[in-house]
Amino acid sequence: MSVKSLFFASLFLTSNVVAQEDFKPYTQQVEGTSLSFTMEAIPGGEFSMGSQQGNPDEQPVHQVKVSPFWMGTYEVTWNLFEPFVYKDFERVQSGGNVPSEVDAVTRPTKPYLDMTFGMGKDGHPALAMTQYNAIQFCKWLYVRTGVFYRLPTEAEWEYACRAGTNTAYYFGDDASHLDEYAWYKDNSGGKTHEVGQKKPNAWGLYDMHGNVAEWTYDQYIEDFYRQFDGKVADNPVAIPEKLYPHTIRGGSFEDGAKDLRSASRLPSDPFWKQLDPQIPKSNWWFPEAPFIGIRLVRPLNPPSEAEIMAYYDKAPIEDY
Repeated sequence: MSVKSLFFASLFLTSNVVAQEDFKPYTQQVEGTSLSFTMEAIPGGEFSMGSQQGNPDEQPVHQVKVSPFWMGTYEVTWNLFEPFVYKDFERVQSGGNVPSEVDAVTRPTKPYLDMTFGMGKDGHPALAMTQYNAIQFCKWLYVRTGVFYRLPTEAEWEYACRAGTNTAYYFGDDASHLDEYAWYKDNSGGKTHEVGQKKPNAWGLYDMHGNVAEWTYDQYIEDFYRQFDGKVADNPVAIPEKLYPHTIRGGSFEDGAKDLRSASRLPSDPFWKQLDPQIPKSNWWFPEAPFIGIRLVRPLNPPSEAEIMAYYDKAPIEDY
């Protein structure tokens, strides 16, 4: 692993400095606005990552140690994401006053399509943003709240989804019960739905299966697990060095039951940019990916300010 990779890997390691009584679910107010969102406390632990019954990229099953963190109760909704996208909308949410340091955060180019794709906005998951867009949204939240939010690693995502289980889904192995827990191909009507309408997992997380698939920070590497065979991986992360592919998790309203499994891994695809008329291609939007969204993570103890800004300020790679 390069020095650069080691530096970024340190962002995903935490020590148990925060008092246990402070490690609990909470509501984050977005300072200066009427917006808020909730976070669930995910205890640290060890689990078996991957699946012997799944695709080759889910093998070998290996042990992973994960430090404690908070994770968003729900997928990020348009209610929270839209003020980041549209400065004018943020001014309305902020009573007309946007602090200069918030105003300085780089914003997405204005979407040239209806990025809800007619599926609904209020309470619905935000979607079709690139991974770069998702990370810049986290930076906007950081400037607004002073709290370091980021994307989950693949390991954190699967650990949180499983919530102590080792079955195909967090409710068991029988996919016939998915209707109670997920919006997917068989029951979604081909669209997203308001978050939190299905049953949560044991750690209070909703829509980990289905609705929209969710970005992780990791580069998608098909045989990434092979290096951990017979070992215990400590907070593993595949630091992204290339634009494609990155790993998305959880499956979406478009996907069948197999792609909603806790262990399922799917790569991002430049095909999602096919309708993008911008030259060079936009760093912000995937016009043909109305099935991918964001779920926030906050480590138990934040890294240094320098590490935080390095995470947020990585230069975008020109799309193709």
